[in-house]
Amino acid sequence: MSRWTAVMYSETQNENGTYNTRCLYCFMTVATAVETKEDLELIEAHHVCPERALSELLAAKAATEAHAHRN
Repeated sequence: MSRWTAVMYSETQNENGTYNTRCLYCFMTVATAVETKEDLELIEAHHVCPERALSELLAAKAATEAHAHRN
């Protein structure tokens, strides 16, 4: 499990033992009725979250601009 998985996803287990997962950044349902935790982790690892990507891009831009102003 990646270090972001526990923070980035809300996992629930259904009555039949399958799992659902939702991204906590974009609130997209990433998977439903997945049979194993291993499969769930693989699906989560392939989720490309547009909200998180934008957040990281803006943070990198701000850091670059702050560094440029110090020099």
